[in-house]
Formats: sequence, C-alpha cells, structure tokens
Amino acid sequence: MTDGHLFNNILLSDRTGSNPGQMRIHSGGIVWKKQGGGKLVEVEKDEIAGVTWIKVPRAYQLVIKVKNGLKHKFTGFRDQDVSSLTAYIQKNVGITPEDKQLSISGHNWGEVDLNGNTLTFLVEQKQAFEISLADVQQTQLQGKNDVSLEFHVNDSSGANEKDSLMEISFHVPNSNTQFIGDEEHPAALVFREKIMSMADVNVSADGAVAVAVFDGIAILTPRGRYTVELHSTFLRLMAAANDFKIQYSSVVRLFLLPKSNQQHTFVVVTLDPPIRKGQTLYPHIVLQFETDYVIESTLTLSEDTLASKYKDKLEASYKGLIHEVFTMILRGLSGAKVTRPGKFRSCQDGYAVKSSLKAEDGLLYPLEKGFFFLPKPPTLITHDEIDYVDFERHSAAGANMSYFDLLIKLKSEQAHLFRSIQRNEYNNLREFISGKGLKIMDIGDAGTTDGVAAVLQNDDDDAVDPHLERIRNAAGGDESDEEDEDFVAGKDDSGSPTDSSGGEDSDASENKDDKEKPTKKEAKKEAPTASKPSSSAKRKTKDGEEEGSKKRKVKKKKDPNAPKKALSAFMFFSQSERENVKKSNPGITFTDVGRVLGERWRQLTAEEKEPYEAKARSDTVRYKEAVAGYKGTPVAAMEIDSGNESDSN
Repeated sequence: MTDGHLFNNILLSDRTGSNPGQMRIHSGGIVWKKQGGGKLVEVEKDEIAGVTWIKVPRAYQLVIKVKNGLKHKFTGFRDQDVSSLTAYIQKNVGITPEDKQLSISGHNWGEVDLNGNTLTFLVEQKQAFEISLADVQQTQLQGKNDVSLEFHVNDSSGANEKDSLMEISFHVPNSNTQFIGDEEHPAALVFREKIMSMADVNVSADGAVAVAVFDGIAILTPRGRYTVELHSTFLRLMAAANDFKIQYSSVVRLFLLPKSNQQHTFVVVTLDPPIRKGQTLYPHIVLQFETDYVIESTLTLSEDTLASKYKDKLEASYKGLIHEVFTMILRGLSGAKVTRPGKFRSCQDGYAVKSSLKAEDGLLYPLEKGFFFLPKPPTLITHDEIDYVDFERHSAAGANMSYFDLLIKLKSEQAHLFRSIQRNEYNNLREFISGKGLKIMDIGDAGTTDGVAAVLQNDDDDAVDPHLERIRNAAGGDESDEEDEDFVAGKDDSGSPTDSSGGEDSDASENKDDKEKPTKKEAKKEAPTASKPSSSAKRKTKDGEEEGSKKRKVKKKKDPNAPKKALSAFMFFSQSERENVKKSNPGITFTDVGRVLGERWRQLTAEEKEPYEAKARSDTVRYKEAVAGYKGTPVAAMEIDSGNESDSN
C-alpha cells in the first residue's frame, strides 16, 4: 500500500471487552474495521486531538483522542511499529505521540485526574486505569466518604457474553487535598459534584432525562410497540415486557428506507454487537414510522451544550416528518452515518422490489453499496461480500413465469435466494446490478442469462425453463432420457412439468424417425413422422376437433425394450465426476452439482475432453446399431445427435 500503514489483528478495546480487526493509518486519518465485517471506526486527521503510546502486556496500545472527548484504544502493535508510526503520525498528522507508563504496583491508593470526560486513576504518577465519564449513568454519595459511579447498561454487549464494568466506588477521606471541603460539604461530595459537572449525567426526580422522546413507535424487530428515548450517550427502548439500553458506541449505521408506494417508512439501526432477547440476537432494530406524520420536538439540551458539544450536529428544535426528525436527532447524538435509497427505481417508481426470503414476504432494497431485505429477517448484504448473483426461474409449482428468483452467492459460500420477484422488475434490477460491476453468473454459455429476459417477456406458461436450460446447454443439448439426479425434480427431460397439464409424451420421439433437426420449441413436443407435416402446430383428433399444445394427452406407455439413447461427452464426464463434487461440497443440492459440473466441463481443454468424447462416439455407434435392430430400419436413415460438445465449447 503506497499511502500509510496496514495492520492485521489489532484489538479495539472498551469497557465491554476487545474485538479484533484490521487497522489502516494513512495521511487522512485512521480506519479500523472489525474482523468478519461489521463495526467500522473512522477518525479523520482534523478530528484527532491527541495520540498516546502505552506499553501493555506483550504489546503496545495506541490511544487516539478525538476532539469531542472520546478515546479509541487500539492494542496489538509491536516494538518496531512504535518508532515508524511515531514518525509517520508526526509528519502527516502534525501531532507528536506521547509515551505513558502504566502502574504495575497493584496499589489502589492514589490520585484522580479529571481531564475532559475521562477519569484517570494515578498511582505514583503512573496510570493504573481510566474510565470514560460518558459511560456514567448515575453517581451517588454513600456515607460521608464514599462515592459510587454506576455505568449505563449496554444490552448489545451481552451478545458477546463478556464481563462489563457496571459500578466502581471511590473512597475520598476528609483529609484529601485535591477536593477540599468542610464538615457540611465533605471532600467526597466535592468529588461527586465535579464528576456530575463533567459526565453526561442529567438527573431529575425520576432519574435521567432524555434528550428526545418518541412514544408508541412500532418496532418490527424486536417486535413490539415501544417508547424510544434518545439520551446523550445511549438509546433506550421501553415496552411492557422489554427494556433495552444501547450505547451509541454499538450503533454502526442508520438506514432510512421508504416503503414502495405505501404509507410507512423504515428506519433501521444497525448494531455491532447486537442486542439479545433470550437466545435470539438482533443486529438490526427495524422501526416503522407513518410517512406523512409531522411532529415538533424540542431537545432538552442547554444552549452551551449545543454550542460546544453538538455544534453543527444538532439544533434546539425540529419540526418535520417523524422519520426525518428521529433520524436527524439520532445521527447528531450517535455520530452514525445515514444510508438512503440509491439510484435504483422499480417499475412502480419505488425504491425496492417485492420478494420473499425464508418463506417471509418483504422488500429487497438495492442500495449503492449493498442489498437490504426488510422487514424480517432483516438481511444486509454488502457488495464486498458478494461472489456472484444469478437470475433463476421461479421455483414454485407449475410453469408460471410471472415471477423469477434472484440468487446472491457470498464469498463465504453462503447463499441468499430472494424468491417471487415480479418479472417486470427484471430489466431494471439486472441493469442496476451490472452497473455496480457485480458478477452475474451465466451457466452454460455466455448468453444463457439473457435467455431469462426473453422468457420473462413471454406470457406463455409453457415457456422454456431457463434454469434447466443452463444445465442442458452445459451438456451440449444432450437429449438423453436417462434420469439425471442433477436435473430439477418433477420435470421431464424437456424441462416441462411431468404432470398432465404440460405437453405430450416425451418418449414418443423414440419411436419415430428424425427427418430433420428439430428447433428448440419443437424439441419440447413430439417429433413428427413423415406422414405428418413438421410445421403443424395443431392436430385433429378422430372426431375432427383441433387439439392445442396445452390439451391434455394420455401418456403413452414407454416400451421397456427400446434401446437407451446415446450419452453425450458431458454426461460421461458428469458420471465420472459427480461423486467427487459431492464429497468436496457436503450438503450440495442437485442443482448446484449440475452448475459445478458445467463450470468444470467448460474449463477442460480439448485434450482433456477427448476421452469422454471418444466414449460418446462409441456410445453413438452402439445406439445406432441398437435402433436399427429394434426398428428394422437401415442405420443410414437415422440422424442421431451424439451430443459432442467439442465444437460448441
């Protein structure tokens, strides 16, 4: 990397524990990204107020102090990193990092240093520990000499099942010279008042005062109707049976997503770590607001606080649509970024397309940097996670092509299948995905996915199944009627449903001579004989009635003595490699087996394909001889497609 330094396995530490991630220090600031995705910490160069190195067990800790008073602690640097980064930070940020020594004596008697919103406990002028006063919820005087500090509950930290600091007590004797008091106003009370003036503690008769309150808000996950309180340092959700407190440090991002042509708007608060309710984790809080509801809200913040701490972030009062007001206040308090709909528009001029995921109906939002499915299960997929996308025919019963499915395969091998998307959304959705540079998987040949578009424009319920056609293309148009477990269950070798609502006898062509190569559409029907015109789309019954392609037919019984058709080179390859694919991909579906085999076949060289093509040629000879003996027809009169793919691949 030309600009800056990149470090792996750097821990971001706070009072709830540590999380590993990747850190980059560059000329514009610092960026830390949690391992496995999720939380992101970005501090621009102009926001950095100070930098400190601290020697901790087996490593060094880099402390970045932000101008708003917050501190970010990154642990995991080596001895050789200290000198190089010190020079780099001094040159590009303009700040000289300080060195701080920790106390290792184990004594608990020392002095307190209050600086900004940080309390540092010093033993022999060395730091023993420090805590952020922004996390203090309440402080109480116990007796005359003890002061206890209670910290905000963070329900999201419980998801990691780690210990969290909840309370700490200080003993302040009357002889203390740092906080001088008298008999009626002891030193401990002076210390408490000092804490109160510096911490984000607003106290009234009934406890902490919220900056803003929203009553009766419908939340879809975790489901319920809540009173939402926005405090200086945390978000609180209160309902009859639930009460969640979430520190703003756990808020990763906000999403403001209007429903398509409906009277509600989603506001999603994405968390890392998530909150827990029983054994269920909720990484996304999905709030639903009435789109046209207008409110007026006045914040319970002093003018001095607004001018100093929240300058250019919050206003004294707001009036507007409830979802806009809520988002602006929460963004100003938490500092989280807001994502809104991008350039995508559906056919109804909305921001999302209707679909279903895991049997749940919802809306799929194509965003500028990802996809978001709402309301449940709320599923966020970033473009960086995606390996490829694939358009598939809707897999519901029957052959209705009014819908299609969108498969999103992740680099982690996980896949999300969004079902039942209306076919008129195909062009807009494909164009948007292509514009983002995402790989659209085309199984078989380069134009098979384009075939989906053609099918989606066709109102005929007997249209070709594009998903099955991809597999068939990979096999070079093989017409073998031998059952293949990789094909879609419940369909015959033509891709049509095997029930009586579909086409004609799929085996009838075995008992007729092929006078000319059939078209794709004719291949779906019975092959014509010499006594019947090949261009005829309808036939007359004995009663003189015309019978269409959708007319129910009595399926003819297949002759068990008829010879089996010749296999293509691809089918011989599939028989040889199918078990290997299954062993290397435990739990893989039949459809995915066909995809993998098709991909491997395309990657083979002509020399590698030759053994399988030789088997196909031999099997073709066998089939011609068998047919000649079975029908008593000269072999030369038969034109059998061997399925040789050497020309098409």
